[in-house]
Amino acid sequence: MSTILLNCGYVPLVDSAPLIVAQELRFAADEGIGLNLLPQPSWAALRDLLALGHLNVAHMLSPMPTAMSLGLSGPPAQVDALMVLSANGTVIGVSSMMADAMRAKGWHGGFDDPVATAPPMLAALNRPLRVGVPFPYSMHRLLFEYWMRHSGGSPDMQIITTPPPLMADAVSSGELDVFCVGEPWGSVAVSAGVGELILPGVAIWAQAPEKVLAARRVWIDENATAVSGLMRAVSRAARWLDQPDNRELAIEILVRSAHLNLPVSAVEHALTGRFATRAGGPPLHVPDFVRFYDRATNFPWRSQAAWMGEQISHLTGIDPAHAIAVAQDTMRPDSYRMHLGPLGVDMPGASAKVEGALAHSTAVASTKGQMILGPDAFFDGKTYDFTPVK
Repeated sequence: MSTILLNCGYVPLVDSAPLIVAQELRFAADEGIGLNLLPQPSWAALRDLLALGHLNVAHMLSPMPTAMSLGLSGPPAQVDALMVLSANGTVIGVSSMMADAMRAKGWHGGFDDPVATAPPMLAALNRPLRVGVPFPYSMHRLLFEYWMRHSGGSPDMQIITTPPPLMADAVSSGELDVFCVGEPWGSVAVSAGVGELILPGVAIWAQAPEKVLAARRVWIDENATAVSGLMRAVSRAARWLDQPDNRELAIEILVRSAHLNLPVSAVEHALTGRFATRAGGPPLHVPDFVRFYDRATNFPWRSQAAWMGEQISHLTGIDPAHAIAVAQDTMRPDSYRMHLGPLGVDMPGASAKVEGALAHSTAVASTKGQMILGPDAFFDGKTYDFTPVK
């Protein structure tokens, strides 16, 4: 079998694990794929290389394909999400000075209560909040702004794009009051003693699609064999990652590989969901902090895409109907079903659902009869329904 070489861009985060495991455990090689993993210093750099065709595929923030396809970000390109690589896995933190100011306004700490945390944060400063996010169109920003809009306030804030590896330095230098970032970079700020973590992203939306496997639509259409082999390898890696017995080996693989260059503790925090939210503090456990496979995590729901499209319309003023239509079009359940169905991967019978409606694990119809979906509630109890584009 000949090998298909693919250039795959990624940003060094724990949620790039499915791609790293697919390479390191030779799942990609088993499918005839030579996976050339290319680290990128920022999401903007990765975006441009994919748009210009220098990358075949990419580990990408879930709203980025929509933003790129709407022409909001970088060179114009129609980019699609073939599958979701991970759900959740992000944290919101504040500078040590901000944490003190929040305590002076009645914050009692904690890491699981968006409703109680918002008022002291909004009241802490008498100037605009400086909020660091990895990219203007990221799940980090969508979740943060959704939290603010639905917490009874519209704070005056300045959004500052900061690459994940530089987030702790930006907090330390006093450039940021609040930071939203994927692990391990939140824990890096805590370990450095410059910040505290106040919420995991999962506390705002219990099933937020965080990263996707993305490619240009024209490349997807012209390279069905490569797409199929890569998706099969990544699905196998994601399933392997979510098996508890593999957790210790997964941490070892991620730490020893040249792809992340992170200490054991940083990777361990994310994969086990156990965090010290402040320097010297006791570790707290966050169930489902990050998930790679179970409960249809990889499935590219059109309803999740629609929610992202609507949130982007709030940020940009773009017509919501147009943003939602473009967003839905970037999610590819058709490709997911075509390439992974023959592998026996169980998947939902429908390609859209009412987002936020599941407070508990729930059985739904699937291609194998029935499957379990996990909770997907929003912190405010609201649900999101929409009319799919035909």
